[in-house]
Amino acid sequence: MKNLLCGIGKSNITDRQIQFSDYPFEPSYVYPNKTIQANEIDSMSVDFGICKIHIADDIVFVSAVKKEELKEFAKNNKIELTETSWNWDWILEPYLDTEFTKESEKRVLEKLIENGFEKKEVDKIRVEVGKQMYKYNFDTMLWDWCSLGLSDVLSAMRAKYNESEFREFYKRAIEIDKRKKNT
Repeated sequence: MKNLLCGIGKSNITDRQIQFSDYPFEPSYVYPNKTIQANEIDSMSVDFGICKIHIADDIVFVSAVKKEELKEFAKNNKIELTETSWNWDWILEPYLDTEFTKESEKRVLEKLIENGFEKKEVDKIRVEVGKQMYKYNFDTMLWDWCSLGLSDVLSAMRAKYNESEFREFYKRAIEIDKRKKNT
C-alpha cells in the first residue's frame, strides 16, 4: 500500500530555476534530483490541482501550494501558462468515490473523443489501469471523490509495473495527458 502513495517529491523555486528532489517517477526528466532553468520550460499549467511543468517532452509536478510562486516565476521568465489537461481526470472518473449518471459518462466520453480518443481506446486504458486505480483510491483509504489525474495514475501504476513496463506506461501516460482538441 505504501508504494501506491509515493507523492511528487519536493521543489524549490528561485528567480530563474526550479530544483527538484526526491522526484519519484523514473524516467522523468527531473528524476530523482535535478535543477532546471527557466529557459528549459515550455509551459506550465497552474489553474487546477497539482501544478504541471511541461519540459522536454515530459510533464513534472509541483505542489499546488506553490501555485502563486509558479505564476510569478512564469511571469518573470516569460513562460506560457496553459490550461490544465483533463484527459486523465476524465479517463479515471469511474474510479472516484462518486456515482455518475449515464449522461455524465456520455459527456466525458464526448470530451475525450473531441481530444482525439476513440471509445475503444478509452475502454482499453481503463481496463489497463482499473484494478490498480481501485487499489490506489480505496485500499489506501484515499477515498478521492473529486478528481484523479496524471500524478495519481503514475503513482498507482508505478507500484504495479516493473521498471521497463513503467517506462513504457510513463511515455504513453504523458502522451495521453498532452493530447488536445484538433483546432
